[in-house]
Amino acid sequence: MSTLPSPTGMPRRTFLAATCATGCLAAAGCSAGAATSDRSTTDTARIAVSDVPVGGGIVLPAQQLVLTQPQAGVFRAFSAVCTHQGCNVSEVRDGTINCPCHGSRYSITDGSVVRRPAQEPLPTYAVTRTGDFLTIS
Repeated sequence: MSTLPSPTGMPRRTFLAATCATGCLAAAGCSAGAATSDRSTTDTARIAVSDVPVGGGIVLPAQQLVLTQPQAGVFRAFSAVCTHQGCNVSEVRDGTINCPCHGSRYSITDGSVVRRPAQEPLPTYAVTRTGDFLTIS
């Protein structure tokens, strides 16, 4: 077995063990708290009204938010974290917010479960309209 150092200067076994441990911890962190959102109530997102289609919505991955407009002028905001196993939802289509991991679907109107396996609705956030912009908090 070779004892040559890794590019970091540490022994290869130590490097590989540390890399594996880091990956495992990252994977565990992704699944921990799957049914909750990491957003703080002091965080906000500001979106142009024209970016949100009537009868549909948009996913904001960086903010872990979904913004919908079920009817003209009516806006709703939800967590983009699926309540089933914590995957991020990926699209809004045909009146539902869709999770690619296991097929859960949520209503664009109230975040309720339309198709399982999810059993809990998506958490909601306040949406405020100021002129041509929406603020989510």
